[in-house]
Amino acid sequence: MIQERISGDHYLALKSKSEGLYKDRGSKFIAIALPLEGESQLNELLDEVKKQYYDARHWCYAYRCQPKEPQVRFNDDGEPAHSAGTPIFNAIQSSELWNVLVVVVRYFGGTKLGVPGLIKAYRGAAEAALSGAKHKDVYLYRYFEMRFPYEAMDAVMRVLPHSHFEIFEEAMAADAGYKLRVRLNNYNEALQQITDLYQIKLKEINE
Repeated sequence: MIQERISGDHYLALKSKSEGLYKDRGSKFIAIALPLEGESQLNELLDEVKKQYYDARHWCYAYRCQPKEPQVRFNDDGEPAHSAGTPIFNAIQSSELWNVLVVVVRYFGGTKLGVPGLIKAYRGAAEAALSGAKHKDVYLYRYFEMRFPYEAMDAVMRVLPHSHFEIFEEAMAADAGYKLRVRLNNYNEALQQITDLYQIKLKEINE
C-alpha cells in the first residue's frame, strides 16, 4: 500500500500505549496501540503482545511511521485477505496519527462472523484503542552549527534570538558557536533573517 508523505513539518504521533475492546457473537477483539518509531521495532513489539496474549487465535496488525519517508505495513495473520490488517490500517489513517502500531488479538467465540463482520470488528477494535489514545505534536527540523568570532557576539545576539532559529546547545571553542535548529517550513525565511551577520559560518549537522 502506497502512503503519501506529509507535506508540512508537523504531525500527530501516539504518545503512549492504549487499548480498546470489541465483542461480537462471542468473539473478543482486543486492540493494543503502541508507539512505533521505525520498522526495526516491529518484531520486538509483536513478540511482547504475543507473549501477553499467547492463547489468542490471531494477532493481526497494521502500522505507519516515518511520515517524511513513509513505512507502512499490514498483516491479516490467517484471517481472510484484507479482513483484518486493512481495516486496522484504515482506522489508523482516520485517526491522522503517525508512528503507531495497532495489534488486534482475536479470541474466537465459536461463531463465524464472515468477511463483513470481521472488517467491522477489526476496525472497531482499532478505533476503540485509538480514540482513547494520548497524542503528541511532533515538529520536523533541520539542524545547524553556527560559528563566529567572539567579537561578533553582540551582533549575533541582537539578531539570532529574534529569528526562526532556535538555540539548543552552546558550542564554544577557540571561536564562539551554537547548535541551532529550525522547522523545515521556516528554513528559507530563517536564512533571510540572518543575512546581515556576514561573519558567521553555518554548517548543517545531523541530530
